[in-house]
Amino acid sequence: MAKAKIGVIGGSGLYSMPGLEKAREVRITTPFGKPSDAYIVGMLEGRRVAFLARHGRGHVITPSELNFRANIYGFKKLGVERIISVSAVGSLREDFRPTEMALPTQFVDRTRQRISTFFGGGLVAHIGFDSPVCPTVVEVLADACAGFDVPFHKGGTYLCMEGPAFSTQAESNLYRSWGMDIIGMTSLQEAKLAREAEICYAVLAMVTDYDCWHPDHDAVTVTQVLDYLSRNVENSQKIVRRAVLSLPEARNCICASALAHAILTDRKKIPAATKKKLALLVGKYLK
Repeated sequence: MAKAKIGVIGGSGLYSMPGLEKAREVRITTPFGKPSDAYIVGMLEGRRVAFLARHGRGHVITPSELNFRANIYGFKKLGVERIISVSAVGSLREDFRPTEMALPTQFVDRTRQRISTFFGGGLVAHIGFDSPVCPTVVEVLADACAGFDVPFHKGGTYLCMEGPAFSTQAESNLYRSWGMDIIGMTSLQEAKLAREAEICYAVLAMVTDYDCWHPDHDAVTVTQVLDYLSRNVENSQKIVRRAVLSLPEARNCICASALAHAILTDRKKIPAATKKKLALLVGKYLK
């Protein structure tokens, strides 16, 4: 199986990674079912990269239907150590303008129907999640944005909503009153699962609209989102390429050892089937 240390998740509008050389499709089976699509593994800026279209090519999977566990597990199986997740988001602030980029460092979860952990089935683990994204990857993305003079906002909070409908005005204004900065439908689960898999993770969020709170803008529509996405996608591709080139080889962050002190279950009580299912994630801690 082709291996890669860097993973890229393409969100709405980014269904392929131009410039990926010697690319091949890799279909992966996981204990959690099928990932969204085949992983495209190839060389980008001299580094081996695995690309996954989050919603499948052709955008056929809703946010609530995404098999987040399979997607992240698949990256782990490929040997990925860092993930750059590209995601379309709405803005909850006047100064986070459409076509700009955001690099959130916090999340608030407003989803209701999703599984956000690999654990259970007789194995309990509680990861630290106070700092939910990798600071190294965020810094590299910030430098890449600055290098291309793409307006960006480093920091802030991403509110993850269920969807697939966009917010009501009451919800949008409530989230603004809470101090939220951007709103999307996918990244929170990815971030949690990546941390459990000891994979560094950060989001390159493409601002496409003002949600529905802004008095001078119409309610968000798919047509509007796609219009701004087309302007953002070229920038996001350049930023990802630069970031891939700039990521350091060594990892000195907490992400790489997130499970070291997270497992609570008595090792003798863990069912054999669960040990086997999660061996890729926890095997080194159960020896």
